[in-house]
Amino acid sequence: MDNLLNHLNTQQREAVEYIDGPSLIIAGAGSGKTRVLTYKIAYLMQQGYHPQSILALTFTNKAAREMKERIAQLIGWQYARYLWMGTFHSVFSRILRTEAEKIGFNANFTIFDSADSRNLIKTIIKQFQLDDKVYKPARVQATISNAKNALISPQMYAQNKELIEYDRRSKMPVIKDIYREYNNRLKASNTMDFDDLLFYTNCLFRDHPQVLAAYQERYQFILVDEYQDTNFAQYLVVKQLADAHHRVCVVGDDAQSIYSFRGANIENILKFKEIYSEAKLFKLERNYRSTQNIVNAANSLIKQNKDQIKKTIYSENDEGEQIEIASAFSDFEEGVIVSNKIWDLRRDKKASYSEFVILYRTNAQSRIFEEALRKKNIPYRIYGGLSFYQRKEIKDVIAYFRMVVNPYDEEAFRRIINFPARGIGNTTLNKIAEAARLHTVSLWEVIGDPLSYNLDVNAGTAKKLYGFRELIEGFIAQLKELSAYMLATQIVKQSGIASEAYQDQTPEGMSRQENLQELLGGIHEFCESRQEEELGGIGLMDFLSEVSLLSDQDTDKEADKEKVTMMTIHASKGLEFNNVFIVGLEEDLFPSAMAKEEFRGLEEERRLFYVAITRAKEFCMITYAKSRFRNGQINACNPSRFLRDIDTSYLNVNARVLGGGSFGVLNRPDTYTKDLYDYTGSSSGSFPNRVQRQPVSRPESQQGNISRSNFVNAKTATPKASAGGNAGEVQVGATIRHERFGIGKVTAVSGDPDSRKATVEFENSGVKQLLLKFARFEIVG
Repeated sequence: MDNLLNHLNTQQREAVEYIDGPSLIIAGAGSGKTRVLTYKIAYLMQQGYHPQSILALTFTNKAAREMKERIAQLIGWQYARYLWMGTFHSVFSRILRTEAEKIGFNANFTIFDSADSRNLIKTIIKQFQLDDKVYKPARVQATISNAKNALISPQMYAQNKELIEYDRRSKMPVIKDIYREYNNRLKASNTMDFDDLLFYTNCLFRDHPQVLAAYQERYQFILVDEYQDTNFAQYLVVKQLADAHHRVCVVGDDAQSIYSFRGANIENILKFKEIYSEAKLFKLERNYRSTQNIVNAANSLIKQNKDQIKKTIYSENDEGEQIEIASAFSDFEEGVIVSNKIWDLRRDKKASYSEFVILYRTNAQSRIFEEALRKKNIPYRIYGGLSFYQRKEIKDVIAYFRMVVNPYDEEAFRRIINFPARGIGNTTLNKIAEAARLHTVSLWEVIGDPLSYNLDVNAGTAKKLYGFRELIEGFIAQLKELSAYMLATQIVKQSGIASEAYQDQTPEGMSRQENLQELLGGIHEFCESRQEEELGGIGLMDFLSEVSLLSDQDTDKEADKEKVTMMTIHASKGLEFNNVFIVGLEEDLFPSAMAKEEFRGLEEERRLFYVAITRAKEFCMITYAKSRFRNGQINACNPSRFLRDIDTSYLNVNARVLGGGSFGVLNRPDTYTKDLYDYTGSSSGSFPNRVQRQPVSRPESQQGNISRSNFVNAKTATPKASAGGNAGEVQVGATIRHERFGIGKVTAVSGDPDSRKATVEFENSGVKQLLLKFARFEIVG
């Protein structure tokens, strides 16, 4: 073991060798956290600890499996196999099976996954005859989960005036009753959900001190990985087990605490030394992953946070390139800039596509980059999620589009006949399908004349079917009159999809709202580009034709093909890539409009940005757009305040990202510095929540929160660059600034005044031919 410990640096070795009391190991990004945990467990066994007396808790089965395999390589599988190592839920489920009778369960209890829990909640809501559009099952489930993680039982919940008042104001006063019934039903069926595994373990130790004492004696040393991600229930159960001997070692990084929406409490790691006054603090500060410039830039960012354990991460790798900052005129150009840069780096560095990652704040942002990568034939994969057009909420809306274009589309019919819910269940659908089969007609024809096809439904159901057909026929009537964007907006609004989306305020619900916004933005962009470049029709059928081609590429089955990775920053934690692109660094997007108005929310957003930067090993580019299509219109965007937090000596603020083509650098002043450092102003506000939080100053707001009224507004605001306003003044050699394509030089002009066209070579977007009466641009030189 002495020889093995020689493979550790001084900080790592000191953290491994201290086993005499509580310890907190702050492991900076890329500092070898897993190595330290692995060696510490092996060291404990060398010092006489039996494997069964060591409890190691992780957050994922993958982490536990990898650690156990590494330990087996050090000390042999015959010893490693006896370790109590696993996730919080897996370890405590084993304890609960042993002690089940003491908490009113049988040892053979089953465990509900998230889908099982939600289905039971749906059933209870229906039995209580509640409106599931108000009592959204996902929201009710999240509320119950939060209560259990805070160790609030149904009885405590019903007596908590603050919670009851909050539910009343949320128009869900029956939550307490649903929670009580849900818990009763679980117990009656000898079942627990995931949250119960922690809830009941805490109850077991609280109510049965002799049981707690036995497990305290068994677990002579406790280790916890990713301690910054623990919630209250996890913190308390670890504390109860360690109270007898204080031999507990927690490992984590407060700078990477980014999961408060899942209940994680950063205070657990920040106040560890207050709980264990004799605890020793070890800091792993050497980053083995990234270049010096990347590490130093990340340090300069995170030091702006007030709530943190001070540390200085350093790298002994090469100095490396400065982080590049690229500003785009639009989200469209941002996608082009990134795809061009990937193309160039792959060519220049002989890099494989798997060495690249695009990180974004929200899933909805993936669409722009998916389409930009496709246009350059760059293969990609969506990590931990679906390609944009394969997401359920997008497929639901696309099914409406397909139904309007082709009402005989059976799959589209089946998907939307009862979405949003309109009281047409599977029984009715099966009757419609049977009638269609007997008469050799489509499902659509059956509901158009149910009597002729002997459809066996009552008057109430027949009325609902008529209402659905009338809705679709109304859209069909507008098919030739409205553009794809205008008709799509009407469909999303009048079908009830918008209303359905905006009643779910859970994180998952908010993500679906953003995806719907992004879909409408993509349709708007499709229509404008078709008009400007005379690429064809702008109807719904034209859009569907293009989407079907895009979707076909999503079904690429070449699993061994090298691909660019795309993911949210949250999903990237723990991963690393040679080349990282962090996109969408704009106010109200990153930091999120919903998080930035309170102190803790803003600090977590900054930690999220820190996590993104520290994924990069060699190259990092950060991009932002000056305009983005959101809420039915083009919105001006300001660069994120976080960009001003980074020391400029580590940034290439004059980066030119031209990618492909012979256009070269336009002779124009770089606007990055002005955009970034002249962006001032402040106001204050409070973030609505149950807990009063400290407000923070913020730049003057441009967007505000997404609202349903904005979402369903089909009108497009007139941007500064008006359509066709400068058509007569365009001359060869002129420099124009286009709303989406950015800066370009006019190389040719042709056509009559009414059909005047300009060929423009854009800095990033390549050569475009624009029909000037539709083009949105302004002449800048």
